[in-house]
Amino acid sequence: MRSDDLYITTVPCFFRCPISLDLMKSPVSLCTGVTYDRVSIQRWLDGGNNTCPATMQILHNKDVVPNLTLHRLIDLWSDSNNRRTGSESPGSNNPTRNEISAVINRVRIENDDCEVLPKILRFARDSDENREYLAGKDGFVRMLVNLISQLDCTNFSDSKLMVVGEAVKILSMLGVNRRQLSNLILSNGRDCLTAIFLLIKSGNKNLKTDCAAVLEFIAVDTESKLLIAERDGLVNEIMKSISSDSDSSLIEASLSFLIAIASLKRVKLALAGEKLVTKLTRLLLSDPTSSVSVTEKCLKLLEALSSCKEGRTEICGGNGTCVETVVKKLMKVSTAATEHAVTVLWSVCFLFKEKKAQDVVIRTNGVTQILLLLQSNCSLTVRQRLTDLLRVFKVNSRSCLSVYDTKTTHIMPF
Repeated sequence: MRSDDLYITTVPCFFRCPISLDLMKSPVSLCTGVTYDRVSIQRWLDGGNNTCPATMQILHNKDVVPNLTLHRLIDLWSDSNNRRTGSESPGSNNPTRNEISAVINRVRIENDDCEVLPKILRFARDSDENREYLAGKDGFVRMLVNLISQLDCTNFSDSKLMVVGEAVKILSMLGVNRRQLSNLILSNGRDCLTAIFLLIKSGNKNLKTDCAAVLEFIAVDTESKLLIAERDGLVNEIMKSISSDSDSSLIEASLSFLIAIASLKRVKLALAGEKLVTKLTRLLLSDPTSSVSVTEKCLKLLEALSSCKEGRTEICGGNGTCVETVVKKLMKVSTAATEHAVTVLWSVCFLFKEKKAQDVVIRTNGVTQILLLLQSNCSLTVRQRLTDLLRVFKVNSRSCLSVYDTKTTHIMPF
């Protein structure tokens, strides 16, 4: 008889994730050759880290490659352990491919989706290989989209909404062709978008996160972005998720979606009119220790909004809180955050000569931070924009830098 403690102690060390120390379910390798469980390493990378946790080597890229050999070894070990102890190994309740084919046919023929979709969802969650199998199965993605579009938006039950939510969740996990999925969803008129809108309004944070991920995924061109952005109430409902009270995964998914559609001028005007700048500023101020990824996405959205007049009006409005917040994020966050923050200031202060913004930068000691950033190893684009900003403030960078102690030439922004 096996206890949980005995099971944990007998897991071979090379089957454990170096981060979580748990048995790996989806082992993936970094460019350093070290293998981690996908969930654990993705959380590490999403936190803004650019090193290998085990070796602390700088990562030349953040690509993760499935370690199929190790995955098979873990499966073999789990099966062997299951036979030896007479207990079930993790994932042993998940259906096989043959069973999945059968249940998919059952949905198509009998329209019996209430009991079948949870099985497909368990199958998809189990491994990358299962998700690839589903994505490549002829007609499967179309079947999911049809399930979503068939929701009667005027008369539906909680159970039917749950089925639609499961279909969206499965879609969010599959690595299908973006344009193909976009065409499938948006060609159903507004039915699919209406169903997704109802899921977002349901209040379930996980469903909201999945919906935001799918919407970002299908926003592939001007037409698709406009169709999504102009669906009544959809963007406003997503924007409600951008608050310090929301789940971090939901916040990131919502921000990523807004970034995807904010490349269009018409959308920027709408977002500025809905006071997105105020929401982003509050989010940046609400938790100084918020994730690097959330900070980067907030600043990237502010960068997009700074390119239109209405957006700049919001950024420079009030008592200058937004500009002051951007100045605070210039240093010690990440390379990407610094680049976005510099571009926001460059746009409002140099490119469009907003006097209110210039005054706030001076008042908040922003010029000093700009000078320090010039001493860092920043990109040529950022360096040029910093130089442009100093020109606005009539500062000679060489003469000002000479007053600093020579040790400050080694100061890095992050």
